[in-house]
Amino acid sequence: MIWKFYPTKRDEIRRAYLKAGPNQPILDKYPFSSDTSRRRHFQASWFELYPSWLEYSIEDDDVYCLPCYLFAIESSINTGSNALIEDGFRNWKKVNNGKDCPLLNHIGKGPNSFHHRATKSCDDLMKQSQHVDTLMKRQTSEKIENNRRRLGASIDCIRWLTFQGCAYRDHDESSSSGNRGNFIELLKFLDSYNSSVQKLILENAPRFAKYTSSDVQKEIIHVLVTMVRNSIRKDIGDAKFCIIIDEACDESKKEQMAIVLRFFNVDGFVRERFFDLVHVSDTSALTLKKELVFVLSIYNLQIENIRGQGYDGASNMRGKWNGLQALFLNDC
Repeated sequence: MIWKFYPTKRDEIRRAYLKAGPNQPILDKYPFSSDTSRRRHFQASWFELYPSWLEYSIEDDDVYCLPCYLFAIESSINTGSNALIEDGFRNWKKVNNGKDCPLLNHIGKGPNSFHHRATKSCDDLMKQSQHVDTLMKRQTSEKIENNRRRLGASIDCIRWLTFQGCAYRDHDESSSSGNRGNFIELLKFLDSYNSSVQKLILENAPRFAKYTSSDVQKEIIHVLVTMVRNSIRKDIGDAKFCIIIDEACDESKKEQMAIVLRFFNVDGFVRERFFDLVHVSDTSALTLKKELVFVLSIYNLQIENIRGQGYDGASNMRGKWNGLQALFLNDC
């Protein structure tokens, strides 16, 4: 669902969906419903009635509303539109009920209906995208260079703080605070030695391009994390490897599984690299295996290449019959 994506990524995802348009496959035959009294199926002619928003899922045999999905919030399950947002609609016999048609009722009569507001948001988003593209084309090379320097300063500070294992933020980062947190204070220290950076960052930066928010920090960290994992994957190459796994509760009471890979690199040296920290819903062996296989598969690390396993003494890890160790041994 759209609300499960990072807020900074949602508009990008929405634009991609809107550029592609609603999914409206034309099939020779649509599957019949399970109603044995009078079997019905979806009709492609409904696409002509609702061309701008009606979507059909071949996999689910359901219809959905594209604008309402794109601008739904989690609380929208109480708006009455959830059937066309998350659950899907397939009660075909009601579609031809005239004024009582659920698709017409979904649209609503007034301009303030959830569907109309979502459609308006789609139009505004695409206009905003065109407007932003126009402005970007008008920017001078100097402005582009300033943005790069401003972002580069934030990246350098984040890299240093991450490498040193320091916290970024403080509870009070206002300009009147005596200590605005490691990240802001490091930026201030950086600008004190570089006048060209000083005139671009913090209070001298444009209001919407400071590159100091928590969302920006997380995006930069995510990019760095991906680069590190890709480097580890390249170092492993086609070699066999071992997995070292441990799980524990963090301070927020969430179960976390740490993944370490042990391998010989291309130069023949043994390396142990921390690879990921994964949140798991529970600590059963099957759940841990599922999450571990998912992480490895993303980086094309084959289960068949595992040549060793390291765990603690818990039964869910080292159990002879049903432990995580036994599950991987059965696969290898």
